[in-house]
Amino acid sequence: MEEARIDKWLWAARIFKTRSIAVDAIKNGRVTIDGVNVKPSRNVKVGETVSVRKPPVTYSFRILKTIEQRVGAKLLPEIYENVTPADQYELLEMNRISGFVDRARGTGRPTKKDRRAMDAFLNEE
Repeated sequence: MEEARIDKWLWAARIFKTRSIAVDAIKNGRVTIDGVNVKPSRNVKVGETVSVRKPPVTYSFRILKTIEQRVGAKLLPEIYENVTPADQYELLEMNRISGFVDRARGTGRPTKKDRRAMDAFLNEE
């Protein structure tokens, strides 16, 4: 197999949990191939670089093998090479550390415990 659909490849390579989530991400412009937005039916080839934006990080993968059937997690090193820059992982770590300061939309008002945790974090200096 020399080519595979991008939506199937993203699902088979375990980048997304379901194929429909992969299709939604592609339609919303969060997936690019070599810097170009694509459609779910676009075929990928070996050697292309796929970028997936999962805020706040943009992951990059170089395709080593095209597949359309889901494989076990142990076989993933044969499928793609992770070429995500180190600064993206630093951004992810910074976001994880300061995650409770920026509340997710729809979670309601902070509880008293949340407020105390935020005050303690902000007054650490």
